[in-house]
Amino acid sequence: MNRPIDAYKKVEQTTLSGRDLEASVLQKAAMLLKECQNNWNASNLHQMLADAIKFNQTVWTVFQTELSNPDNPLPKEVRENLLSLSVFIDKRSIEVLAFPSPEKLDILINININIAAGLRGSTGV
Repeated sequence: MNRPIDAYKKVEQTTLSGRDLEASVLQKAAMLLKECQNNWNASNLHQMLADAIKFNQTVWTVFQTELSNPDNPLPKEVRENLLSLSVFIDKRSIEVLAFPSPEKLDILINININIAAGLRGSTGV
């Protein structure tokens, strides 16, 4: 179980439903990014930001893997839209690390919160 996707699948099978787990990890990623934004002047910001971005990218990498699977049950158009969104998230994540700015985190936080809300069947925050 060295790959993040293996850990994700094991937890998914033993605890939460797939959608609840996906919503939960997206919410956690949003909270980590928001914590960075709220503590922008912290002495350990560089490490906090690197950790938050890494967590978020890991979540989206798992999604990319699942969405790329031809057996994925989502409609093709939804898969393609989410894959396009994941490419944007990758680009923005690299941009944030290269040229940090708290405002650049807004879109990553909002995307995660809104997709988590959609997975839970509620409206965004």
